Amino acid sequence: MKHRYTISILTFVFVALAMILFVSAAQAERDTPDEINISYVKSPFNLPIMVMRNLELLEEEFADDGIEIVWHEITSGARQAEAIAAGSLDIASVINSTSVVLANAAGNEVLIPAAFSRPEQTFGIVTMESGPASVEELAGKRVAGPKGTVLHQILVAALDNAGMSEGDVEFFSMGLPDARTALLSGEIDAALLAASLIIRTTEAGGRVIATAEGNAIPKLVVGVRPAFYERNGDLVGRYVEVQNDAMRYIEENLEEALAIGVEEHGITIEDARTLYGWADFTMTLQQDDVESIRDDVSFLLSQGLIDESVDPDSFVLPEAVE
Repeated sequence: MKHRYTISILTFVFVALAMILFVSAAQAERDTPDEINISYVKSPFNLPIMVMRNLELLEEEFADDGIEIVWHEITSGARQAEAIAAGSLDIASVINSTSVVLANAAGNEVLIPAAFSRPEQTFGIVTMESGPASVEELAGKRVAGPKGTVLHQILVAALDNAGMSEGDVEFFSMGLPDARTALLSGEIDAALLAASLIIRTTEAGGRVIATAEGNAIPKLVVGVRPAFYERNGDLVGRYVEVQNDAMRYIEENLEEALAIGVEEHGITIEDARTLYGWADFTMTLQQDDVESIRDDVSFLLSQGLIDESVDPDSFVLPEAVE
């Protein structure tokens, strides 16, 4: 009788263990997503992302896992952050650090697992040949561009370096295409522009009087939804490695890669070469970049765009910093 009782206990233990293993396996299977939602951001000239999508590098990487790659064309950093907060976006392929700070300050956490680029020459203050020839000559002039962005930060820093302040100009918050149109029509004296808009404006008689160089450090990074990272950190790591692969492909097959950019942007090969030269792609942040994010926080506080300071160490992941 005692022997049978012992067998019953052992049987119960084995069954319980089997059920635990089964549940654990099922849970692990459920934790592996059926799809990864990624933003497709091709501007200003994000060639690695264009290469990744056009050559289906991510689709190939995750095919054996049965994971579908779902691309979402979201160009605004703020809207990418909103989509991450809503749970409809897992990875922001390219998002500016200012948008990340704004999101985290608003309680919508976005993590940074990798860098993307430091495009110092891609952003600039542009005037017409008949207008101001230097930052100093912007005193009393009308300037337009997107408020609370790296372009706005460049303007404020350039004015400060010239011994001036934002109060010395008449600033209008305006989107990039509208700012360019206003500059060409003479409604404003200077526009904050980026990438191909700078090229097109200089071709139309404009000139660049300042860029980010010496004024601010524009940082484009990869953003990730915290819940997705916590459950699928390995998948995020693989995503970053595919981005590395795309960069290596560009280095080894520049003409083919540029042709993809030409097709995606509808620009000339010469303009594509210029924009690629401006991009300064990188996979890691330097410690100086992290300190620069602290400067971004200070800038946003001074502009009243955030109410409380946030610490970059709370959202810049260790693997993102070299």
